[in-house]
Amino acid sequence: MRKLTIKKVKAKFLTAAFYGSIGLTASLALFLVFYWSLSLNSSIYSLINNTKSEPVYIWIYALLTIGTVILFGVNATLFIYRWRKFGPPRLKVQGGSGLGALVGVAASACPVCGSVLLSAIGIAGGLAVFPLQGLELKALSFGLMAFPVWLTMRELKMLSCGGENCPIPHPTSFRAKDKPYLLATLSLIAVLAAVGWNMLKSDPIVYGFFNKPEATNVSSTNNPLYDEVVAKVLPIQGFQSKIYLGDSIVKLVNNGVIDKNKLEAIYKERGGLPNDLKDILTQPSNRPTLLTRDNASIYVNLLWPLGLANYMTTNRESPINGNSLFNFASTGGWNLGKAENGGTYFNKFSIIPLTPEQESLVTKVSKNTYRPCCNNSTFFQDCNHGSALLGLLELGASQGMTEDELYKEALAFNSFWFPQNYIQTALYFKVVKNTEWDKVDPKVALGADYSTGSGWGKNVQTEIAKIPNLIPQTRGGAGCGV
Repeated sequence: MRKLTIKKVKAKFLTAAFYGSIGLTASLALFLVFYWSLSLNSSIYSLINNTKSEPVYIWIYALLTIGTVILFGVNATLFIYRWRKFGPPRLKVQGGSGLGALVGVAASACPVCGSVLLSAIGIAGGLAVFPLQGLELKALSFGLMAFPVWLTMRELKMLSCGGENCPIPHPTSFRAKDKPYLLATLSLIAVLAAVGWNMLKSDPIVYGFFNKPEATNVSSTNNPLYDEVVAKVLPIQGFQSKIYLGDSIVKLVNNGVIDKNKLEAIYKERGGLPNDLKDILTQPSNRPTLLTRDNASIYVNLLWPLGLANYMTTNRESPINGNSLFNFASTGGWNLGKAENGGTYFNKFSIIPLTPEQESLVTKVSKNTYRPCCNNSTFFQDCNHGSALLGLLELGASQGMTEDELYKEALAFNSFWFPQNYIQTALYFKVVKNTEWDKVDPKVALGADYSTGSGWGKNVQTEIAKIPNLIPQTRGGAGCGV
């Protein structure tokens, strides 16, 4: 009797393991495909950082994603169970799973950073084109996954009627001949887990979870090497730029791109504009910009509307120039103008007149410089930092700067806007490449390998993570709002 009981328990355990391994394999596989889709343009870190001002959004996004992944595993399990018990299911019953997976893959992106997959089917604006920034697709994917579960459960109940006209059910418990399949699924789970870890370990959010040194600030640590690099990337005296704002900000105010009252109200809450910028909204300034840790974010908000509104013929080819224009962080996020949405001003005013040669130079540099909040070039100005850097390049080119000078300026401004990223990049070049920060080619540092979200994670963070106690804990990164 005892042997019989043990045998039954063992059979139940193996049956549960068999079906559970099928579901887990399917869920893991879909999760990795979702992450792969996200990593084409962004990362988990960038997704969270760019939506941290909208906690409801990120929670709904996460719950729908997790729910879809789980339901895909449930569908796979029910598919096998139904096949073993009553034969192959009808394709229309399970068709929703495949469609739900495809929709889920398309929806796996950062709403700020664009989507290669959506762009490939003509939706250049990515998730930003949707009123709910892609949550509609996530909900649709979840629904398409849930529907086949309900259909299959209903069908199983109908087929298990026990009448003369009902099909004879076949055994569904684990059998000896199922052992190779169980071993295969367990092996596949191990492979998927290994592949998944290899993909995820370089994501800043995952890296930070497993590497938690004591918190510190940028300006003061007990690590001389780190402090030395910080002093070079973010000099305490600031970066003395050769670029000046001229009358560009005054023109933006006169054209309504900047609402003087709105901007002043924002900075009144933050202690007011610094003395050297108090009159920038009403008077031209030919004083070269001194970029510091304190005023870096102010220059984002001054240069952002400039890059957005200034006319260039090549902006007609901009990825944001389409039906989704008003839905990007760079356009919809600019609410300090007279219009409710900054998209109204895109490429509209000749704030900084450029010669064809200067415009060509700006376009060339902007297409070859990137920012760590996403995987997009400066020319693809889908967020505030992209627009701001484009505005800076336009100013520099109009003032006669060379290509090399523009790259140098762009790297300095990006470094102050994304300090933690570029401090670590400088550490990487010093420790791994034995190259001082001032000897690094700005064009290389601003390229896709080191300044995109995915490139930085793969080539910089992964490498310096191998060196213990090299960096202190960071406190987050730059967001894409005012």
